Amino acid sequence: MDDRKPAALSALVIDEDWELALEQALEQIKDIAADVIFLFANIEFMPYFADMLQMIRSETGVEVLLGCSGQGIIGTDQELEDLPALSLLALSLPGAELHPIHLTPEMVEKSQQPQDLRQKLGLEKDDANAWLIFADPFHLDCDILTEKLSQAYPGVPMIGGLASSDIEDRSTQLFFNDTVFDEGVVGLAIGGPYTILPLVSQGCDPIGEAWTITGVLDNGLIQSISNRSAHSMLLETLRTLSPDLQRRAQRNLQVGLAADEYQDDYQRGSFLIRQLFGVDRRSGALAIGAQPRVGQTIQFQLRDASSADLDMHEVLMRAKAELGENQPIAGILCTCNGRGIGMFGIPDHDASVIAREFGQIPLGGLFCNGEIGPVGQRIFLHSFTASLGLFVKITQ
Repeated sequence: MDDRKPAALSALVIDEDWELALEQALEQIKDIAADVIFLFANIEFMPYFADMLQMIRSETGVEVLLGCSGQGIIGTDQELEDLPALSLLALSLPGAELHPIHLTPEMVEKSQQPQDLRQKLGLEKDDANAWLIFADPFHLDCDILTEKLSQAYPGVPMIGGLASSDIEDRSTQLFFNDTVFDEGVVGLAIGGPYTILPLVSQGCDPIGEAWTITGVLDNGLIQSISNRSAHSMLLETLRTLSPDLQRRAQRNLQVGLAADEYQDDYQRGSFLIRQLFGVDRRSGALAIGAQPRVGQTIQFQLRDASSADLDMHEVLMRAKAELGENQPIAGILCTCNGRGIGMFGIPDHDASVIAREFGQIPLGGLFCNGEIGPVGQRIFLHSFTASLGLFVKITQ
């Protein structure tokens, strides 16, 4: 019987010399016999990624090493954007069943049935308590990935993000033990007495009322809401707002589609947030970043720094209440590269809020090209979202 308690250590280091940075990071996690280590490294270090993996495996002897490149790198209470930085998160999870995976785009595309994907992974439905995944956004349809993984492992929590790089560089890197991949997906299915609590903050406030979509054009535009012109319903919603909210909404409007149509009461977090692209003023139809359907519940949303800050706090407070005395072992934060200083005007927002709510728990992560996490019972690919996975021990 293994009487050890789960433990974690994290490190976040900035240095233009990758070897010095990695040596400092390894020194900070040396006091843990890690079962799994996560590495997130700024894209500036790309020529040395393979050397990094070799050095980590050699120095620690860890069996499972996963991670990816990022435009910004995250550690406990700190976010380093567009800087030569790397983050390590080392976890000791006695009794855990860890199943690292790598899938190519072809493997995902050719898996037509749920059992096809399970067979490729060598992992049965009951072997995974939770999934943590990192994917390349440029060679893989990540919506299809999340859909097929969800079908293969129904009801299993999933959290993660899409690797990122410089805005003009459409190339990312994924880390899997000793190998660097430039496409596909890497991930970890965690089993045994552990799971991952997935938290998703889409950063929006619902405004106005929730209505029903009553007309959708062949090109996917929303023609009518509650049997009225969609544009007129948008204008009516804006007229009901206070002058301050009207000002905030001018360039920050989104739409929310209900994740659960059978819900009695819709609140913040009840909706899948998608972009409002514009209005066809001739027809009064709205273009959004989703495929709407007649009968869906829709509510307009406001997303800005204030709403995102409030939403992040509320998500974390609900998680604290849910966990009670079962404190998280560590966390991985996948936050959008459209958040950070660009959204909040200050550094370290998401990481510092997590530190304030949960204390200095070991944290690693990155700024992503897209974030993965649940809304209601379904898994979605998001944008402008913070997806946080908390490692927790399952209590009986």
